[in-house]
Amino acid sequence: MKNIKKFDLKGKTVIIRCDLNVPIKDGVITNDFRIQKSLETIKYAISKEAKVIILSHLGRIKSEEDLAKYDLEPVSIRLSELLGKKVLFAGETRGRHTKALVRNLKEGEVLLLQNTRYEDLNGNKESGNDMELAKYWANLGDIYIDDAFGAAHRAHASNYGIAKLLPSGCGLLMEKEIKMLSKVVKTPESPYIVIFGGSKVSDKITLTEELVKKADYLLISGAMAFTFLKAAGFNIGDSLYEKDYIDYCVELLSEYSDKIILPIDVVVADDMHNPSDIQTKFINEIPDGYIGLDIGPATIKVFKQYLDDAKTIFWNGPAGYFENPEFASGTEKLANIITKTKATTIAGGGDTAAALSTMGYAGKFSHISTGGGASMEYLEGKKLPALEVLNEKNS
Repeated sequence: MKNIKKFDLKGKTVIIRCDLNVPIKDGVITNDFRIQKSLETIKYAISKEAKVIILSHLGRIKSEEDLAKYDLEPVSIRLSELLGKKVLFAGETRGRHTKALVRNLKEGEVLLLQNTRYEDLNGNKESGNDMELAKYWANLGDIYIDDAFGAAHRAHASNYGIAKLLPSGCGLLMEKEIKMLSKVVKTPESPYIVIFGGSKVSDKITLTEELVKKADYLLISGAMAFTFLKAAGFNIGDSLYEKDYIDYCVELLSEYSDKIILPIDVVVADDMHNPSDIQTKFINEIPDGYIGLDIGPATIKVFKQYLDDAKTIFWNGPAGYFENPEFASGTEKLANIITKTKATTIAGGGDTAAALSTMGYAGKFSHISTGGGASMEYLEGKKLPALEVLNEKNS
């Protein structure tokens, strides 16, 4: 796949599709991880004296009320701060104002267009890959660079559509995502440890079946651990589990009993959101009426024994209900252990990235994927439309 460094950018108008889909509350960005990850490609284009136009989606637009909620202007302000230069902002996805801004754009300047999904309000033109819309955007530039790995599993007008119409390549973040995630499924160095967390077994069936064959050990944490513990015959109190996947977990535990490592103790509480009683219990002591919300200290010690000697570590899904500080200890302690190893350390999944970024570990892993669904589908071996079109253009 041709990357941005293979193009002569000087004086050219370069459209860069970024993934600036960040959480915003009351107009304030609460986590700028994805913006930070987009900087390298943008800075490279600026350094080569390109005129830069940035496209990105933000949230889902289903009603008029969503327009204000998912306005990209706060992102343009934060991007300006991080680049150390003003980023021009078009408050529209297309129109006279946009064309005037593009026409007057100078070398080294950056223009961010409004949320591409504004075009979904009337007819799903962005998400439906409306080629008239793609042609409009393509006509604004000379070269198209896709750096939005987080949207690579979607065939939208702003990625798949434009790439069909312009000389196209990938950005530096997109290239790194593919290189690092490929290590997880194609060339992991042994000992290879996979850590799974998060809430659902059902979300990870294909990924589990793909990785359990390649990994030396699979460490199970998070809410999904309770489906496995239930399948193993333990009383799990009121802990969340997936009844329909008990048989699946029984089969997996039977086939890979030497590889799958379950928690031996957990942090439980009488209520998930407003707990009045929090205890640490071994898995054969979980009381009725209590819900498991984190892994315990004994489990962390067991997991550490596997992680210390690892050469490759892949982590998907937090170890507990990290949004509540009372139940974030397992996730934070695992992150601390992992970053002290000599392994290639890769984390994937939206919740995992959010947890690690919030806890200050974003720069301490070999790679933290910006893609949630995209990284999962890539690791499952599925074809991602935005990657496929770039490969077609450069074959």
